[in-house]
Amino acid sequence: MARKRVVVTGLGVLAPNAHGLEEYEAALRHGRSGIRFIQKLQALKFGCQVGGVPQGVEALKLRYFTPDLQLSVRSNIVAFACIAGIDCWRDAGFEVPTGDDQRIDWQTGAIIGGGIGGVDLLCDFAAPLIEAGKARRLGSTIVEQIMVSGPSARLGGLLGLGGQVTTNSSACTTGTEAVVQAYRMIADGYAGRMLAGGAECDSHIIWGAFDAMRVLSTGFNDAPEQASRPMSASAGGFVPGSGAGILLLEDLELALARGARIYAEVLGAAVNAGGHRGGGSMTAPNPEGVRRCIRAAVTDAGIAPCDIDAINGHLTATFADPHEVLNWQAALELEPANMPWINATKSLIGHGLGAAGGLECVAAVLQLHSGFVHGSANCNDVHPALDAFRGSITHETIDQDLKVIAKASFGFGDVNGCLIVKKWENETHG
Repeated sequence: MARKRVVVTGLGVLAPNAHGLEEYEAALRHGRSGIRFIQKLQALKFGCQVGGVPQGVEALKLRYFTPDLQLSVRSNIVAFACIAGIDCWRDAGFEVPTGDDQRIDWQTGAIIGGGIGGVDLLCDFAAPLIEAGKARRLGSTIVEQIMVSGPSARLGGLLGLGGQVTTNSSACTTGTEAVVQAYRMIADGYAGRMLAGGAECDSHIIWGAFDAMRVLSTGFNDAPEQASRPMSASAGGFVPGSGAGILLLEDLELALARGARIYAEVLGAAVNAGGHRGGGSMTAPNPEGVRRCIRAAVTDAGIAPCDIDAINGHLTATFADPHEVLNWQAALELEPANMPWINATKSLIGHGLGAAGGLECVAAVLQLHSGFVHGSANCNDVHPALDAFRGSITHETIDQDLKVIAKASFGFGDVNGCLIVKKWENETHG
């Protein structure tokens, strides 16, 4: 059976610098940062005292969830995923079912990933009650909120999805991997539509673990918007972030039949691992694994490396940034002067961990659809190892009629994911 064509027909985003597509696109275009000083991190004596957290979430919960559901979305990973997922569903032209609607959408499923899960609720609410001998006061919804599959399960219930509803978790590759998996399910005929992406809560417990590793930015606590510095010589670690980015992928024929607005087409994708060999480890990628992943995605897409107009990189503002860019060059076999545009969404929102790939896939599709490449903040002092690539690094947003963009994520565990997406241009179908 021929592989089905897969398109993107919906987008939803709740990011540190914006909620909703219009605000998110404006924030990307104008370089608006969502990174702020967080008093609690200072009180806890963290080295890094800044982070990316979506704003106004409690008010959004009142808008998006009925009173009986509000107690079931206390964990922000669930709330973030559901808000972005509902927005995505509506953006694709569908209505959210009412509470008494018993219909099931058997054609549609969801893969909503997360890196850590409901740690905020587990540590801040559940653990103290359990340790105090008051476990019975936890309520009947505690497990569904802290289980790793809580976001996808809750969203699947809100929308009445009858396809596969599941959760993936591959550290920082999670969100991109979810989109790759959803693409393959539709392309192989196992689903008609899939919601896919990633979410992560904001939790000092999670962030404290990274702070202990000495991998977070510590030199810009008094200048939060300057703290996330991918590709910069003065980068000193990543800024922790949170939020959710969700895409609706759809069989092209289904999308055309219902007259859907189409943002882009997914041309190809790949995921792999580096086996903790050849320089790879639990916390660092095997360069050969990264290159193989990128090459496999390009081959799957049926394009030439020179067809790629822009790269939305993983680019976390750690020691790995120069290696990543050099791996892109080696994989694409292009001279530095001929490399596509390169940008780093994390410079504006921080590193969303399990949400990162979802947030950045939404950014990639918006750039394709609207014709721009957003600037990478805080890297005017380009890392010396990247000097030859200065001409490809976008410091300020440029208007560009992009045709193809590559989005990749590389995560702890030496795991990789790469997605190739093409701008949708109206075609004649008989």
